[in-house]
Amino acid sequence: MALLRSRPRTVTLENASLDLRAGSKPFSLWSDGIGVIATRSLQILLVGFVVLAVLWLNQYVTVVTIPVLIALIIASAVSPVMSWMRGHGVPSVIATILVLLAIVLALAGVTWLIVWAVNDQWDELSSSAVEGFQQLMAWINTLPFEIDQSQIDSWISTAEDFITSSQFGSGAIAGVSAVATFLTSFVLLIVTLFFFLKDGPRLYEFLLRPFRGEQYERGRRVGDKAVSTLGAYVRGTASVAAVDAIGIFIGLLILQVPLAVPLAVLVFVLAFIPIVGATLAGTLAALVALVANGPIVAIIVVGVVVLVNQLEGNFLQPVLMGRTMKLHAFVILIALTVGTVLGGIVGAVLAVPLTAVAWAIIGVWDGPDTPPRWARMKPREKRLEEDKYRKDNRIEAAVRGEDLEKTRAEG
Repeated sequence: MALLRSRPRTVTLENASLDLRAGSKPFSLWSDGIGVIATRSLQILLVGFVVLAVLWLNQYVTVVTIPVLIALIIASAVSPVMSWMRGHGVPSVIATILVLLAIVLALAGVTWLIVWAVNDQWDELSSSAVEGFQQLMAWINTLPFEIDQSQIDSWISTAEDFITSSQFGSGAIAGVSAVATFLTSFVLLIVTLFFFLKDGPRLYEFLLRPFRGEQYERGRRVGDKAVSTLGAYVRGTASVAAVDAIGIFIGLLILQVPLAVPLAVLVFVLAFIPIVGATLAGTLAALVALVANGPIVAIIVVGVVVLVNQLEGNFLQPVLMGRTMKLHAFVILIALTVGTVLGGIVGAVLAVPLTAVAWAIIGVWDGPDTPPRWARMKPREKRLEEDKYRKDNRIEAAVRGEDLEKTRAEG
């Protein structure tokens, strides 16, 4: 496979004195520095055109691509369960059926909880958020500096139209507008997930048949790393989201803030959108508390949300996700923006795990834990990364109650 070859193939000439340089125009124009730049520019434009064509075609086949991606992510998340069951003598078909039933029941339960919480109390939740936003704007008008009232009114009107619209509610719950499309995607998701669980390794081996030697080993590394990264991301994010939702739910109950259940459900769902999701959920909870309980309780709610997020970022994520999410916050924000523009809510949810997988694949491209030369860390950057890794290990040991001195001695 020449396209994936890491270095060009060499050719030995019998006549070493043969001059292979392009001596006449127009070929000589491509041999100097500007010609090299032009060649690279044309290659970049060609790759960009292919990417745009793929994205354009994807808009018409999302009913296929999105269920397949979701099935791949779920299959990666439960792959340790499948490996454990097969290792204990459970037939592959029985293990697949049991795991698939558990997944369907879990998805059905979460979907029912979201629909119940949002449908029954969505009107009250949205009106409370809008009223809280209006109170916040009224307080801003009391500040010593002047703010354009017409611009504030425009923001309020836009927020009211967006939050109270039926399109927002239905888009947030279902993600698709037509019931037929949703059912088709769901059936395809279940069927694809069944085959990924049952025959996933065999399917990937089939894809690797054209490769030999080093390219085959690279394909195996890429596949294993993609599955482990996706699985760790989903398991870690779901665990962190559950802890966030429970923590904020307990805080809202103690403060006697109404609509605690739908707010906790939204915290759980939005936690799958890194950085932005936690901010949105915390803002909505504070606005509801501002309307129902006053500014003091709203400030306390903000403090609870910040505390939960700090515990998540400094303790839970290092333990539950380890080094899976080795992405800078700036990269995450760019990935979220691009995913939202291209795929809406579904794109925002899928953008970060796919970006994490892409970076993980780069990390094993030239060998186990060996990225290509252009992506390798400089000595100083490597020392900083090792210091951060040791710090994460100490935090993980502290959370698990282990002896720090013993951990340092073993390290």
